[in-house]
Amino acid sequence: LILLTMKTLIRKLFKVSVILCILYSFPAVAQESTTYYLIRHAEKNLSDKTNRDPHLTEVGQKRAETWKVIFKEVAFDKIYATAYHRTRETVMPTAKSQNLTLDYYDPRALYSETFKADTKGKIVLVVGHSNTTPQLANVILGKEIYPNLDESIHGNLYLIQKIGDTVNCQLLSLE
Repeated sequence: LILLTMKTLIRKLFKVSVILCILYSFPAVAQESTTYYLIRHAEKNLSDKTNRDPHLTEVGQKRAETWKVIFKEVAFDKIYATAYHRTRETVMPTAKSQNLTLDYYDPRALYSETFKADTKGKIVLVVGHSNTTPQLANVILGKEIYPNLDESIHGNLYLIQKIGDTVNCQLLSLE
C-alpha cells in the first residue's frame, strides 16, 4: 500500500531532493536546459473491468497528494496529462498548488515536434500510463532503456534533463 510511515516518506523525499540538487547544480554553459519529470498515474479503480476510463482509488488519491508534496519546490512551467480521469486526477493537486492549468497530449503521438517546441527550455511534468511513461522517457533519451511498467508500479519518477544534445536521466522509485 501507499501508506508510508512518515520516516520512510521523509527518507524518500530526501533522496528526490538530492537528485534535484544534482540536476540543477550543473551549469548550462550558455545552452538552454529542458527538464522533464515523468510519472505514471496513481492507482485506478479496477472494480469494473469494462470501464476504460476509471477514476483513482482512495489509495491513488493519497498518492496524488504525495506527488504534490514531492513537487512542492519544483516550479513547473507546464503540466501535461492524457485526457483520462486517472492521469488528470493524479496531477490535479500539483497543478492546483502551482496555479497551472493542464495541457493534454495524445499518448499515441509521444514527443511530437510540437511537444518538443512547446517544452523547450522549460520544466515540465508529464503524467502518463504504464506503457507511455517509459516509452516517452526512451524517446527523449533516443534509446530503449526502460521497459513498460508492471500494472502494480505507480511510484516511478523519471527525471530527464536535456542540455543541447546531451540528455541525462535518473529513475527514482517511491515503491
